Amino acid sequence: MSKAARVASKVHKWLAFLMAIQILFWFISGLFFAVAPVERVRSEHVTAMKPPPVVRIEEAADGLDRISGAEPGSRIEIKTLLGEPVALIAPHEGRARLYDLKSGQQISPLPASVAMRVADADYIGDHKAAQVSLVSTESTEYRGALPAWRIDFNDEAARAIYVAQDTGAVTARRSTLWRVFDFLWSLHIMDFKNHEDFNTPLLIAATTLGLIVILTGIVLFPSRLGYNAWRRRRLQSREVGRSS
Repeated sequence: MSKAARVASKVHKWLAFLMAIQILFWFISGLFFAVAPVERVRSEHVTAMKPPPVVRIEEAADGLDRISGAEPGSRIEIKTLLGEPVALIAPHEGRARLYDLKSGQQISPLPASVAMRVADADYIGDHKAAQVSLVSTESTEYRGALPAWRIDFNDEAARAIYVAQDTGAVTARRSTLWRVFDFLWSLHIMDFKNHEDFNTPLLIAATTLGLIVILTGIVLFPSRLGYNAWRRRRLQSREVGRSS
């Protein structure tokens, strides 16, 4: 074995030893990502398909006339909530407000009972909402609009639906499959805290070491195949032939 091959062998062995667990994580998580249907990870197969909301122009105009307190420059969105026409007013600063267009009354922040009805309407499974809790801080499972209601279902997937308290929108759908996906994603990108940053120094260092493992393996490849020994024997046979 040449000197370069011996150095490459030592580097290859030690780096491969250090990187073995992370490389295993990359392969396991990559296989899971390839096999797991993304629509099931996102719970799309149990999400109700809602028709586009229909609100008559006259009804919307009359409702907006009843609403007071909208700051100039606020964004106004007309939509429906549980089949009823509502107006979402989002100022440049501060929390959005939701109004009932029929009465002109503000209905946000939404109570837990309304959030449970929104979650039940969003979910087409056989189970009803079983538990509700208010979420006011971000976590690895939820990084959407806050505050939000978390509605849990007692199904086999331990499903949870998040409903924004200020807008009534479904902002996230979570299940056991999603949580496994998210955990493996954190291992894959080596962001063990937030599970979303794939530009971490740890990942960059690990991929650099992995690249060195591959390159040193390429250097070792000929010697592992016996190419160097075959080349020496060939040179020796030539020298013998010349001397004779």
